[in-house]
Amino acid sequence: MPKDKVFTQKIHKKFEFDEAVASVFDDMLSRSVPFYDEVRKLIISLILAEQKEGLKVLDLGASTAKFLLDLHAKMRVPMQLKGVDNSQAMLDRAAQKCQAFGANIELEFADMLTYVYQDEDIIVANYTLQFIRPIQRLELMKKIFQGLKEEGMFIFSEKVIFENKVLDKQMIDIYYDYKKEQGYSEYEIAQKREALENVLIPFTIKENIQMCKDAGFTKIETVFQWANFVTFVAKK
Repeated sequence: MPKDKVFTQKIHKKFEFDEAVASVFDDMLSRSVPFYDEVRKLIISLILAEQKEGLKVLDLGASTAKFLLDLHAKMRVPMQLKGVDNSQAMLDRAAQKCQAFGANIELEFADMLTYVYQDEDIIVANYTLQFIRPIQRLELMKKIFQGLKEEGMFIFSEKVIFENKVLDKQMIDIYYDYKKEQGYSEYEIAQKREALENVLIPFTIKENIQMCKDAGFTKIETVFQWANFVTFVAKK
């Protein structure tokens, strides 16, 4: 797996999911998102509990298709797996990996804000909504809700902020220490923070739950949390 060295040099633009990021994205995820592998496995287990032939699973912001490939390897009956992303660089790598593993996974270049959601059983968005402008996020959530079948499920993971500003600062510091333990330098951490400013905009847990309710979901739970990283399950 290529090592993430994107932020070892001075960055002169905001964060983008371009070729430089796509080439090291799997490593970036595993080292930047605490318990990312465990969360992925947890979500896959939730999907496998619902698995049946033809079950439609849509991954928003599928990136290099790591999640869908892991799900494909675990499923016992053929399901309809699809990933959408608005980064061609990510999808190119996803396509290469799917071909290498002989995985029947549909990939589509699309903007999740304008994508037509239709009769989906399960929609997944891991650390994706946080990159959608807050003013557009509720409309997207409404589209997701409307595009799910009855009893459909939306599983999403997000970086969050805390209402208590002292606790929020402590959690940020704890997260930075985590990144240092993963081998990132203080310079890399500072560079990435600057690149992500006004690009990644997190909500509080309450705001995420309220957004789900405002979209129409009535059953919303958190199933995982480590500091400021949370996984939600919303059922229609």
